[in-house]
Amino acid sequence: MSSAFREGSLQAPTRHPLGQNEANFYDEISVFDELERVFDICHGCRRCVSLCNAFPTLFDLVDESSTMEVDGVARQDYWSVVDHCYLCDLCYLTKCPYVPPHDWNVDFPHLMLRAKALGFKQGRTKLRDKIITSTDRIGSFASIPIVANVVNAVNTNKQTRALLQGAIGVAADARLPTYHSQTLSKRTRRHKVDQSKAVASDKTQGKVAIFGTCYGQYNEPHLGEDLLSVFEHNNIPTMVIPNTVCCGMPKLEMGDLGSVESLKHKNMAILSNIVDDGWDIISPVPSCTLQFKQELPLIYPEDERVVRVQKAFYDPFEYLMLRHKAGLLKTEFKNSIGKVSYHVACHQRVQRIGYKTRGILSLIPDTESDTIERCSGHRAVTGITSGSAFLIRLTTGLAIFIEIA
Repeated sequence: MSSAFREGSLQAPTRHPLGQNEANFYDEISVFDELERVFDICHGCRRCVSLCNAFPTLFDLVDESSTMEVDGVARQDYWSVVDHCYLCDLCYLTKCPYVPPHDWNVDFPHLMLRAKALGFKQGRTKLRDKIITSTDRIGSFASIPIVANVVNAVNTNKQTRALLQGAIGVAADARLPTYHSQTLSKRTRRHKVDQSKAVASDKTQGKVAIFGTCYGQYNEPHLGEDLLSVFEHNNIPTMVIPNTVCCGMPKLEMGDLGSVESLKHKNMAILSNIVDDGWDIISPVPSCTLQFKQELPLIYPEDERVVRVQKAFYDPFEYLMLRHKAGLLKTEFKNSIGKVSYHVACHQRVQRIGYKTRGILSLIPDTESDTIERCSGHRAVTGITSGSAFLIRLTTGLAIFIEIA
């Protein structure tokens, strides 16, 4: 029986490359024809209604149309659906029964990305979004001594926040990240690494390089410091990678594929050499990790450097759990944490690694973790960065990193 006549598949989902270099990728008629085809399938299914607001928006447009079908929705209204997609990927991973290899070949996130890329080409992107997603430029300026104090004061002042909301639409009551003049690179530049202590396992090289991320570099430098402490506490030689740039996820979620490619070239020139020297790589932000583990390989599947980096990139707790399974993780915790509510980032879930953070928490005596799997409503364009984090510090000097979207 053809898969078109049944729901789901007994085969594992197959993710096809994005295809941004194909002749019709940016063709408006082709894009809207595919949007109509997929929207019609979604309308007949509606399993994703409980996910992001893209689906309720689509279904409301259909239900309020003259035909109560997708053909009754004005094509220009499709943009409201596209704008509500955060590219979390959960519809593809957890809900859709028609993902490839099903004949209907529904990849909603990649279709939304294609539409966003078209919108960016057409000049539909707001200046605010272009500014906010330029995380390297903002961070390097806002972390200048004295400037950092001014920026932090402005970001916490009610009057200036009201002006900011009126000027570029950043909500006056939204918490903005703090900027530090003592960036992660500055804090760790004198760190010494003894590679002779590296002990490899069957799946890890035993020495780790931290991709600090824009957020970890400028806003939460203690994330990298604590990861450094955690890994070296477990006898893993660890360093922070210097001179990297933004992973490109904020630009990707805006549809700016040109900037994504530029950032990719700059990072791969550094990261591929590190991998070739025998290092594994981690990052403290789930979205940045996903960018290297999934998004860039799907956009540039023929770039050998991208593939090499993909194979060496890990979620921090994925890596720690691999070390634990190899009998190489120190688990002599002296204190319990108690009850922990652990919010699983969407971009951590779609890495398909399971609940590794919860697994590490379960190793701590008298610690109970409550897992939350609902969307936090945080996204790259509106949230400055698409990932954030908090740390629970243990009195042993060990820190447990918990990702939230």
